Amino acid sequence: MQAIRIHEFGGPEVLSLEEVPDLAPGPGQVVVRVKAVGVNPVDTYIRAGSYPTPPLPFTPGFDAAGEVEALGPGVTRVAAGQRVYTAGALSGAYAQQALCEESQVHPLPLKASFAQGAALGIPYGIAYRGLFQRAKALAGESVLVHGASGGVGIAAVQLARAAGLFVIGTGGTPRGRELASQQGAHHVLDHGAPGYLEEVRRLSGGQGVDVIIELLANVNLGKDLKVLAPGGRVVVIGSRGPVEIDPRDTMGREAAVLGALIFNATPREYAGIHAALTAGLENGSLRPAIGQELPLKDAPRAHKKVMEPGAYGKIVLVP
Repeated sequence: MQAIRIHEFGGPEVLSLEEVPDLAPGPGQVVVRVKAVGVNPVDTYIRAGSYPTPPLPFTPGFDAAGEVEALGPGVTRVAAGQRVYTAGALSGAYAQQALCEESQVHPLPLKASFAQGAALGIPYGIAYRGLFQRAKALAGESVLVHGASGGVGIAAVQLARAAGLFVIGTGGTPRGRELASQQGAHHVLDHGAPGYLEEVRRLSGGQGVDVIIELLANVNLGKDLKVLAPGGRVVVIGSRGPVEIDPRDTMGREAAVLGALIFNATPREYAGIHAALTAGLENGSLRPAIGQELPLKDAPRAHKKVMEPGAYGKIVLVP
C-alpha cells in the first residue's frame, strides 16, 4: 500500500509518499481501507518535532474514514465491509490502510460522506470536549466561537446550536463568515474589525458571553476575559505562543480559563463523545464542511494550508 512517511522532523517537505507493506490486525484490532484522511494542525506540530512524537520513521495522522477491511480476534463492535470513521490509528492515518484498536473505530452513517467522516475525530471530538466536558455548557447559555470557519470552529458552532446555546462566531474572511453563518451561528463577526468585541457584549445583552471556545489563545485570551459574563469560562483549544493577561479580569467575574486536549479524555469520556457525534450525524445536526480535498501525495501542501489564516472548512486527503 501507499503511505506518507516521516524519517526526520522538519517542514512539510519531510512528508514522503512511499510503498509499505499491507497491514494485518492482531487481537482486538481493525484494519480500515482508508477513503479519506483528515488533516489537523496537531499533525504539523508532530511532524515538526514540537509535540510528543512516535519513534522515527512513522506515518502521521489520527483521523480517517473508510471501510473495515479485516478484523482481529475478539472484535465485535464492527463488521467487515462496514463504513467507519477513526479517531486515532496505531499505524497512522495518512495511508491507504489504517490499523486501529477496536475502540478507535466508530460507525459512519450513510448520510455522511467519507470526507465528512475524516473530519470528525479531532475537530468534533475536541469541540464536544471543550463545550460540554470542560465548560459544562448548558442550553440557554451564550457561546463565542473565536475562529468559527475552520474544522474545530464549525464543529463547535454545530454542536452548540444543536444543544440550544446562543452562538456568536468570528471569522477572518467574508467567505469564512458566510460559512459559519450557514452552519448555524446566530451572529458572525469579523475578528479583524476594530471594536468587534464591543459587538459581542452588545449581542449578549451587555452581560458578556457564558462560554468562549478559543482557537488562538496567544492572540485573543487577554481580550476574551473582558467579554465574559459572571461565571464565564474560556476553553483554550488552540494556541501558538505565550500571551499576557490581566488576572483581575477573572476576579470580578469569577471567571475560569480551562485547557482542553482530546488526548486527555478518559475512556468513558471518549465513548460519550463518539456516541454523541454518531447520533448527531444520524439526526443531521452535525454536517462537517469540507473546504478542500487533495490527493495523498499532496500532504506537504495540505500541511502548509492547514496553518494558513482564513480557515475555511476541513482539509481532507484522498488516498
